[in-house]
Amino acid sequence: MSTSFRKPDILEIARAEGKVTVEGLAERFDVTVQTIRRDLTELANAGKLERVHGGAILPSGVTNILYEERRRLNETAKSTIARACAAEIPDDASVFLDIGTTTEAVARELMDHRNLLVVTNNMNVAAILQANPDFEIVVAGGMLRRADNGLVGNLTARTIENFKFDVAVLGCSALDVDGDLLDFDTQEVVVGQTLLTRSREVFVVADHSKFTRGAPVRIGSLRDVHRFFTDRPVADPLATRCAGWGTAVHVATPPEEEKGATAQLP
Repeated sequence: MSTSFRKPDILEIARAEGKVTVEGLAERFDVTVQTIRRDLTELANAGKLERVHGGAILPSGVTNILYEERRRLNETAKSTIARACAAEIPDDASVFLDIGTTTEAVARELMDHRNLLVVTNNMNVAAILQANPDFEIVVAGGMLRRADNGLVGNLTARTIENFKFDVAVLGCSALDVDGDLLDFDTQEVVVGQTLLTRSREVFVVADHSKFTRGAPVRIGSLRDVHRFFTDRPVADPLATRCAGWGTAVHVATPPEEEKGATAQLP
């Protein structure tokens, strides 16, 4: 396979996994490690990857990747995470669902619930849930972000301040090693920060690719979260910190890895 064909595949793997390794790519494409190093260097020079020891990661930029592209990334993992999250949300509850492709997956997994009051700033979530006549749906006002049909800004935050939710389900663009939840849009972050104070329980849903990404704006910390749903174990020292904070980490394994089994860490 020529370099012109390898590079798009390398980028696709990086987007799905968050990181690529020289050894892994060399074996995958049946080429030498020197060839892969050259490919990664060229991709890094083009600003598409960031070189790290032994491989490369997605660049820690200040803008997010396109929403439709994010929808296609780790779809199976997101569905498995969403199923585990939805299982912890009871019927007859008030729920907030945030902007994000994983929270949209949670909305789909909630369709068999009964008597939910759902408030959302995600018009995609409202469209999914409107098919269940047993749900009362409130769309929080705000400035429309056309890229993802999200409503953001101070108006959205003021709407949220009128509620006290049983459960708020939040996503994030990145999760750093200290447990900080990060995003790209300051107007979206103000909504997440408000939810941390207006919810009896806060759930965060994020697949493993968020562990190696970067984003410039801080929403809060896993310290502020009751349950964190992901698809791979959290490494130390963050796992130890979560245990100390009382943040339950639910590791939902995609079916192809372990037949959909879900484990919970203390």
